[in-house]
Amino acid sequence: MTFDVEIPDWLRPLAKASDDVDPNQLSRFLPPDDPSVRKSAVLILFAEGNDGPEVLLTERAWTLRSHAGQMAFPGGGADPEDGTGDEGLVRTALREAEEETGLDPAGVVPFAIWPALWVPVSNFGVSPVLAWWRKPSPVAVVDPAEVASVHEVPISALADPANRISCLHPSGFTGPAFVVDDLYIWGFTAGLLDKVLLLGGWRRDWDPSVVVPLPDRLVEAAWRRHGDKSEGVE
Repeated sequence: MTFDVEIPDWLRPLAKASDDVDPNQLSRFLPPDDPSVRKSAVLILFAEGNDGPEVLLTERAWTLRSHAGQMAFPGGGADPEDGTGDEGLVRTALREAEEETGLDPAGVVPFAIWPALWVPVSNFGVSPVLAWWRKPSPVAVVDPAEVASVHEVPISALADPANRISCLHPSGFTGPAFVVDDLYIWGFTAGLLDKVLLLGGWRRDWDPSVVVPLPDRLVEAAWRRHGDKSEGVE
């Protein structure tokens, strides 16, 4: 669904495509009808940068119990005080983004909410909240125990075929991934970015046969915390 708000022209194709997006188009994992699934939201935040549109990403702390070291959108689990419905999802996404990066929610204009998707390894039902960063504020790591680094990544870099690969996990999982400078973006986040590029009209042809194994540092982070190399497979 989308909200009736003012956004820049370059975001309108994405907003229009988001109005009735099919959840099956976004992911093959949809939340089961199970009360144990934990409600959460992530913020897919777009800004106008020096090199065109950018999206805000975080690197999760390497000491976390799940998804350690992975690139992610700001976000997390819903709190009871966030409320319910679409407004509750927006509050969750903005609150978590503020806690992780220090951004000022007053400068953020949500324009769409995608259907909830499922992350099986953590049993989260994740609702992506898409927003325009109308008035960008400084961002940085707020709590090193949660976030290792914060990045504003150009959409042009993500769309560049030279930066697009298929990730190979030791479990045999393969999926779209991105290598931008020293950032390796894979799993749930990469899957959503792939759909952002497609629905926003930014996607360029790339070669999915270029397969790059998941870096040892990410495999080892999962092994260190769980002793199970299947962790992080989405």
